[in-house]
Amino acid sequence: MKQPSLLSSMLVAMVAAAVRPCLSLAPARRSERLLFPPLPPSSVTGRSLRQYYHRRGGASSFARLFASSDSAAASTTTTTTTTTADSAISSSTALATKKTIRTRRILSGVQPTGSLHLGNYLGAIMQWVEFQNTGKFFADPSSSGKEDGEEDAADDDGDGGIVVVNENFFCVVDLHAITMPQDPNELEESTLASAALYIAAGIDPEKSRVFVQSHVPAHAELAWLLNCATPMNWLERMIQYKDKAKKAGGGGDSIGVGLFTYPVLMAADILLYQADRVPVGEDQRQHLELARDIVRRFNNEYCRGNSYKARCKRAGLASRPAFTEPEAMIISPGGGGDGGTGGVARVMSLTDGTSKMSKSDPNDNSRINVLDPPDVIREKIKRCKTDSFAGGIEWDNPDRPEATNLLNIYAAVQPHRSREELYEEVKGMKWGDFKPLLADAIVAHLGPIQKRYAEVRADEGYLRRVLNEGANAADEIAQRTLKAAKVAMGFSIPK
Repeated sequence: MKQPSLLSSMLVAMVAAAVRPCLSLAPARRSERLLFPPLPPSSVTGRSLRQYYHRRGGASSFARLFASSDSAAASTTTTTTTTTADSAISSSTALATKKTIRTRRILSGVQPTGSLHLGNYLGAIMQWVEFQNTGKFFADPSSSGKEDGEEDAADDDGDGGIVVVNENFFCVVDLHAITMPQDPNELEESTLASAALYIAAGIDPEKSRVFVQSHVPAHAELAWLLNCATPMNWLERMIQYKDKAKKAGGGGDSIGVGLFTYPVLMAADILLYQADRVPVGEDQRQHLELARDIVRRFNNEYCRGNSYKARCKRAGLASRPAFTEPEAMIISPGGGGDGGTGGVARVMSLTDGTSKMSKSDPNDNSRINVLDPPDVIREKIKRCKTDSFAGGIEWDNPDRPEATNLLNIYAAVQPHRSREELYEEVKGMKWGDFKPLLADAIVAHLGPIQKRYAEVRADEGYLRRVLNEGANAADEIAQRTLKAAKVAMGFSIPK
């Protein structure tokens, strides 16, 4: 049976969180990486304050310094408003002055089925690295009505009045993988290999959290709660379910319920982290609309009236809606910063320029795997489908999908060169001249990633420590959202 493609979108959650300063600095409960850095000298303010905490513990340490250790206060860290932090730590530090702390959080994941290919890397992981390092990602501004980074520029006024903190969470979505049959002897290795590739591609555990989806039980638990609140006919409309079921063949006897309900699990992934803006591929727009429908239905059914307020009060929660309604930001080809070409939303098959590059394609020549050796990459590019149009290579001709795809790949593996510069280099070339150029560019880009992957995968102790720390950090946030959902539905909450 064919494997499904990667979790088709970046399940990315960005949240503006109201964060209060803590009344006391509780000791870290998990690992040394989560310990609070020491308080800064009183002379450290504004932008220097943020840099101080980034050097001593990363953005998450800075955010945690403002998070209260008691459960009632902790519940405020996932709201979608920005508030002024009143002084509560020490009048001798900049943290004691009135500050607005704006936390942006992203969560994204790829399935650990088969080898990650160039489409996974360029369309997802490369985007994550960009956001981790710059606070921006390659997105289509038309999908949100705001240029990416515009909000950041407005927030970061340089006078210390507003401090923006990024929290990055990248997971291997193994729960999504089992919506189709997996070999139990291979799933764990595929999961660890995917996590190692995240790190090899540039995800820095000092700046971001890497974890395995199933290591945070709240993903599965919230998915069940949302399944019980979602009408079945909403899922019957999902186009991807119909497509995947058709490709799998065998009818209802061979298709698990998980494939039918996996858009609800995807919604749970997003909602656990209180998304307000979610970058996704165009093929996932329908699933995000489903998540929005689920939010509206859940909040209207469970989060209204005096009885809801009473339940929240007993649980020590604010009586606000349980979930934030996410807004789509469609990832676009190109659009990178500094004149670069940026990422690519959809990398197409090397054998069919109208079909998405996929792990499930039985023809391995249809894709470039991130770990393919250089000679294999060159052979695949040599054999890839092109066309016989006269006049050389050109971009964005709808009658030449293979040409556009190969040019997009060429641009994406050279993200700091402008589209215009690249086109001037290759326009008028014949395929026999361009293909070796493309193969060399891909080999040069993937070479350092492959070398770093071998180092990370060889040190399994390090890899598992990174995954454990990431799961602990993600679980701390996810449990707060799960608690709010359970209180809304009337569950008994352990004291």
